[in-house]
Amino acid sequence: MYQPTPASHFQYLLTHTSPAAVAWITGNDSQPQLGGSVKFYQTSYGGVLVEAEIFGLPHAGTPGSSSFFGMHIHESGNCTKPFDQTGNHYNPGKTLHPQHAGDLPPLLGNQGYAYLVFYDKRFFVDNILGRSVVIHSMADDFTSQPSGNSGEKIGCGVIRAS
Repeated sequence: MYQPTPASHFQYLLTHTSPAAVAWITGNDSQPQLGGSVKFYQTSYGGVLVEAEIFGLPHAGTPGSSSFFGMHIHESGNCTKPFDQTGNHYNPGKTLHPQHAGDLPPLLGNQGYAYLVFYDKRFFVDNILGRSVVIHSMADDFTSQPSGNSGEKIGCGVIRAS
């Protein structure tokens, strides 16, 4: 007998509903081709489903290339280039890295394209409105304090209700 799982609900959200919030990502001056979206869906499971689709990541023209890139929610929604006004990682619990609510899974870029969907119970959509999603030039090391040594901020988008 079929038993619905959270994944069934998540697939429905992605294919039949609109996100509660979206961050439209733009690249910095050294990565102007970078763009995409990070969408946030409030779920009935008490958490948020996050869908990221990013284009134009570094190494896009290198056949077979792949690289990891850090992705975080930052406190401030100021995405004025060079993205140096985004503040620290969103961290309402005052926890050490990588336990911040703003610490997100890394993006795996394949020839410049990354697609990622994950579920997170550390925040609600209302908690992150007006903050920013930042894409970094390197993978988060999940160790270094306070933010994972993930390199330059190469992409940014303000999280807005949709």
